[in-house]
Amino acid sequence: MDLRIIGCHGGETPKHRTSAFVLDDILAIDAGSLTSGMDLKAQCALTACLVSHAHLDHIRDLATIADNRAQNHCAPLVVAGTKQTIAILKKHFFNGLLWPDFTKIPSARAPTIEYLTLKPEVATKVAGYTVRAILVSHTIETCAFIVEGKDGALGYSGDTGPTKRLWEVLNATPNLRALLMEVSFPNEEQKVATVSGHHTPQTLGPELLKYKNAKDLPTLLYHIKPVFQAKVEREVARIKGVNLTVLNLGDHFIL
Repeated sequence: MDLRIIGCHGGETPKHRTSAFVLDDILAIDAGSLTSGMDLKAQCALTACLVSHAHLDHIRDLATIADNRAQNHCAPLVVAGTKQTIAILKKHFFNGLLWPDFTKIPSARAPTIEYLTLKPEVATKVAGYTVRAILVSHTIETCAFIVEGKDGALGYSGDTGPTKRLWEVLNATPNLRALLMEVSFPNEEQKVATVSGHHTPQTLGPELLKYKNAKDLPTLLYHIKPVFQAKVEREVARIKGVNLTVLNLGDHFIL
């Protein structure tokens, strides 16, 4: 599996981009920076995008990638998420007001995007991968993803605080090659992290140890708030018994 880090932060500055990851050049996971971080050729090569939830930092560039792909006469981009996430996209995003409804552009018979509903924990084929959505703990309905391909499986936490079911599923997933895991705030911001459904290093550590072989699982940390980057990095470095990498823009992994 070829994993490219397009955006990996919990906020945006000229040096930080929000969540967007690409597997094997064809499957995006979240869309916070798909156009700000990818050239047109790479945007047009995508087949599908998994959307963990409908917060703006995870969906924003669906708007601009739809526009770019429409102008380039690309095949429809499959936008896959839970029923509630897709309902929010239809009502509040691609609604003909905030942004055009690209399920009807250039026409309903030849749309720029197509929705695919993922039922939690039901394996679904997306862009040639087997995908399972696992509900996690956030402020709106949010899911993690288990993405399985011919070379193994990748886990993606979505935005979450402490949760249970995700770790049960991860522990039962064969050939898990890596886990993309969120952490957003430093320990001193625990109150806001709890209210907003995110991790600090002190909640992340016990969560990671719920995995049976935590020290052997490459765990790629994303979603750190830019203002807290250095502090969070220092604090996660103190977590014992795990295999952690803090992601940077442009990182590239062969899993």
